[in-house]
Amino acid sequence: MKCPRCGHEMYMDDHRKMDMYMCYDCGYIENRRIDFEPDAGATNFERLSSMNLNEAVAFISKGLGLEEKSIAKWMEKAYVRA
Repeated sequence: MKCPRCGHEMYMDDHRKMDMYMCYDCGYIENRRIDFEPDAGATNFERLSSMNLNEAVAFISKGLGLEEKSIAKWMEKAYVRA
């Protein structure tokens, strides 16, 4: 099943009371309303500042074509120093 929001593949999320399809790329869950993207004109820095650690790791690794594991390790080291 394709995500109506971003077009990526959706996967069955079966650890809830009811099984639902979920998109791991944009976070869309089946039967939720599709809102417009409020940050469509935002820069990458603005998008990163609003993300949590897991979202930021996925965003950076996808853009650079690197493993999420190496990006997460690098970000955790940077966070500890700060």
